[in-house]
Amino acid sequence: MTESTTSGVTVSCSDLSFQWSDGTPVLDGLSLTVGRGRTGLIGANGTGKSTLLRLLAGRLRPSRGSVTVTGAIAYLPQDITLDTELRVDQALGIAERRAALRAIESGDVAEQHFETVGDDWDVEERAQATLGSLGLGGLDLDRTVGRMSGGETVLLRLAALLLQRPDVLLLDEPTNNLDLFARRRLYDAVDSWRSGVMIIVSHDRDLLERVDRIAELRAGTVNWYGGGWSAYEEAVATQQEAAERMLRAAEADVRRQRRELEETQTKLARRQRHSKKMDVQRRVPRIVAGARKRSAQESAGKLRGLHEERLTEARERREEAADAIRDDAEIKVSLPHTEVPAGRTVLTVRGLSLPHARLRDADLDVRGPERIALVGRNGAGKTTLLRTIAGELAPVAGSAETFVPTRFLPQRLNVLDEGSSIAHNVARMAPDATDNHVRAQLARFLFRGARAEQPVGTLSGGERFRATLAALLLATPAPQLLMLDEPTNNLDLASMRQLTGALESYEGALLIAGHDLAFLESVGVSRWLFLGEELQETDAEQVRGLLQGVDAD
Repeated sequence: MTESTTSGVTVSCSDLSFQWSDGTPVLDGLSLTVGRGRTGLIGANGTGKSTLLRLLAGRLRPSRGSVTVTGAIAYLPQDITLDTELRVDQALGIAERRAALRAIESGDVAEQHFETVGDDWDVEERAQATLGSLGLGGLDLDRTVGRMSGGETVLLRLAALLLQRPDVLLLDEPTNNLDLFARRRLYDAVDSWRSGVMIIVSHDRDLLERVDRIAELRAGTVNWYGGGWSAYEEAVATQQEAAERMLRAAEADVRRQRRELEETQTKLARRQRHSKKMDVQRRVPRIVAGARKRSAQESAGKLRGLHEERLTEARERREEAADAIRDDAEIKVSLPHTEVPAGRTVLTVRGLSLPHARLRDADLDVRGPERIALVGRNGAGKTTLLRTIAGELAPVAGSAETFVPTRFLPQRLNVLDEGSSIAHNVARMAPDATDNHVRAQLARFLFRGARAEQPVGTLSGGERFRATLAALLLATPAPQLLMLDEPTNNLDLASMRQLTGALESYEGALLIAGHDLAFLESVGVSRWLFLGEELQETDAEQVRGLLQGVDAD
């Protein structure tokens, strides 16, 4: 589908197709045009969003079709690594211009220095201003990158792209690995974008609220929705209501056409029997009777054919209506054995100090089925705290003790055996469960039939997460404390809804480290902890205030 634009800056593709070297198709005959403004590109895992961005950026060559970009283009990929030996100005791509400026200031008037600088005489001031706007104002342009956090690396790379003053900016999951503070800076950068085309692949609902339009890549085509995420959800809900009404009407039409066909066949059969009986009683000559029979059969055939045609058309309309219904299946599972009584002590932390983290002498009590969000800056030690509670790391001082069966879902999703099937992995964690029980439960996690036999190593990111979650929740004994580390990283929006659905059925205590406030609020977090040098009680309003610039830094 094509969106019209009056701007001179556009990104377009025509009959775009791409497949991997092993023949796996990703895109087939996609055509679209994206004009000035901020576009959020969404879709299920595996639909080709990141591949499309790489094709638009020229990082991949299409199997067929063409890509046309008017203006300069800049691209921020999902996975970013920077050489720790690079200076900041080198990472920003301005080292040569700075060196030329220094040479000119020292009296060297060689023409090559002026050519290098061009019109960019204020490059250092622009660099400092851009870094400052992204929360990196303390970075000295002459220092080495060193050990920057993942979030700082993303923001530094984004600063380098913004300094290029591109006409087209492509961002692939930019909020992955960003803490609350870094996300706020990124949101500000998106809000202030005015210079051309911005295309953002993301599952971050707060970020998607800031775009001008949503482009949904689904079943190989792009559908457009004006406005941000809330407007998209409202439009899809309206579409689904209309589609469901059309499906009900089409199903009713199929039933009516089938009933009319059956009634017609019954009437024709009665008429034929009556005509044959009358011919016998009147002793009609055989040749006349035969002619009447052929004529009746022809009329009956035409009438029957008319009703069969109507029935076929009704079935086709029903299929079209059914295709318009979104099949974003939801996890519906019962987990009563995870229930924790309201007053029961689940976890105690006493005088805890963590390795490689600022947390010192922390205390924490968790009782009953509390749902706790653990938030804080990148590098504060959220993952370290969860791993310490899970018994994977030893504390520097103090203790963390759990009093109920506990399971930990790490970011890396390395809990399952890659070479074994989903069913085998679940059975390994629930040795007393029968094969039928395991398969019945996996079906509720959307692994039905042969899908349960799929090796874990062949799963997509969203499928792997769902399989790991199933294995942990169905384990024996049932977990009454479940700890999740950044569970929404790399999950598409449908997978996030599935995760929310599964956690609605969970009746134990939850401890979730995360930055996605919309997700944390959707799973009913009742207690918020901010991790710094201590564990500080806070609330959702205060945390969201950080994103809006309240009490910043």
